[in-house]
Amino acid sequence: MTAQPTPAVDTYASVAGKTFIVTGGNSGIGAEICRFIGHNRANVVIDWIDREENNQPLIDEITAAGGRAVAVRADVTKVDELQTLVDAAVEHFGRLDVMVNNAGLETRKSLLESTEQDYDLTMNVNLKGAYFGTQLAARQFIAQGGGGVVVNMSSVHEDWPMPGNHAYCVSKGGMRMLTRNAAIELAEHNIRVVGIAPGAVATPMNTESPGWREAEQALKQEIPLERIATTDEIAGLVMFLASSHGTYITATTITVDGGIALESSGL
Repeated sequence: MTAQPTPAVDTYASVAGKTFIVTGGNSGIGAEICRFIGHNRANVVIDWIDREENNQPLIDEITAAGGRAVAVRADVTKVDELQTLVDAAVEHFGRLDVMVNNAGLETRKSLLESTEQDYDLTMNVNLKGAYFGTQLAARQFIAQGGGGVVVNMSSVHEDWPMPGNHAYCVSKGGMRMLTRNAAIELAEHNIRVVGIAPGAVATPMNTESPGWREAEQALKQEIPLERIATTDEIAGLVMFLASSHGTYITATTITVDGGIALESSGL
């Protein structure tokens, strides 16, 4: 019997027509995720809090590629504003299919240096925003039926200590358990929750920080692949997880770091 050729598969085709919310969606990794969505004809609610000038060019690019997009200003530290994002998805596109909890920040302070304000800001944006973003998205998924996907943008520092950036590491450790616990609780509703843990990525949060050039050179020497990740390498994984090819992945974090965390652990 002659073997039949394996049919070609468009990895991202199944996101066409799906509706995404991307928090922190108008810059860095978030903006790249929105571009991938748009170029695969999905609908996207672009959450933003600053860099307003980025919004219209991003919307225009998505529209030109066959997708649909709307920018909504919402502070992810406020539950009512997170609800505004969910409401916008339903109002503009009829439903919500994928919640990407991407918004994040760093204060780059050690335990001894951190102030209460530093701690509260980091935890509120990184962990509280993801916690209630997951909750509100899940409620919408259940109300409309058909399941859904939550992608939590974590970091290799959910596992790997980073002295001098204490609250950030604690917040990402919390995101790791949020992802696992929520995935188990929500599985009965056909809702998947997956984390992505990038290593060093060339985003504005990194490239605009003091000492980036020196840090970049040092990192390249430590990373087995000898380079910093690009934002599209992270966005591509989000698209895979949201597509029909990621439907058996939940309750875990996928590390995308060029091998640095494992190399640094000595394993």
